[in-house]
Amino acid sequence: MTSCCGPAGLDQTDAVQERYGAAASEREACLCTPVSFDPALLQVIPRDVVERDYGCGDPTRWVQAGDTVLDLGSGSGKNAFICAQVVGASGCVIGVDRNQDMLALSRSALPVVAERIGFANVQFLEGAIEALDAVDAEGRALVADASVDVVLSNCVLNLVNPSSRRRLLANIRRVLRAGGRVAISDIVCDRPVPLALQQDPELWSGCISGAWEEQAFLDDFTALGFEQVRYAERSEQPWRVVEGIEFRAVTLVGVLPAA
Repeated sequence: MTSCCGPAGLDQTDAVQERYGAAASEREACLCTPVSFDPALLQVIPRDVVERDYGCGDPTRWVQAGDTVLDLGSGSGKNAFICAQVVGASGCVIGVDRNQDMLALSRSALPVVAERIGFANVQFLEGAIEALDAVDAEGRALVADASVDVVLSNCVLNLVNPSSRRRLLANIRRVLRAGGRVAISDIVCDRPVPLALQQDPELWSGCISGAWEEQAFLDDFTALGFEQVRYAERSEQPWRVVEGIEFRAVTLVGVLPAA
């Protein structure tokens, strides 16, 4: 795997946990980029869930009726609750997040959304998105092999520690069924991020200095066996420019071969 990540010894977990824990209680406008969603799909979702969602795209557009969806870094739950309406009662949505404050927020909205849409098809699991293969006391993985139709994520993959990215990608591939898809909205950069920027906790937790290089992001998913890997969305203008490095929002899509 090629990326603009730095040495494996760097650990930005605490910075990410602290910043997103605070952002679960009070909206932080500078986290990621503003994105418009279908207002009809937002009506059933509690306002605090909508206001405390942080992303850089709309990967929910690639979800279909009946899908089993895995939302990596589900945060406040907004994307998961949008998907719940799209997949319908015959589908289901699994959100995974490691932040206790975000999990409390998303789980508090579960009965509200279920009552408003007429069915309950969402669950939120506690765990690291790179560790979907972590097993419980009975030896069961957090998310089972070949159990998901589509993996989506919204501006979260860049927050994963550099040393864990191979595991993250392997787990995305593992949990998908044959013919499964990915829709990943994230931040990419046009050239490698210097070590000094990677060590800045503010820039890392702000979805900047952990960004994949733009071509490397495509290459890494192609290397996993995905086909038709492309940027379905790519911002023409950079979201941020830091020390001459352009950071922009993209949504990567791809599909695994059918069995």
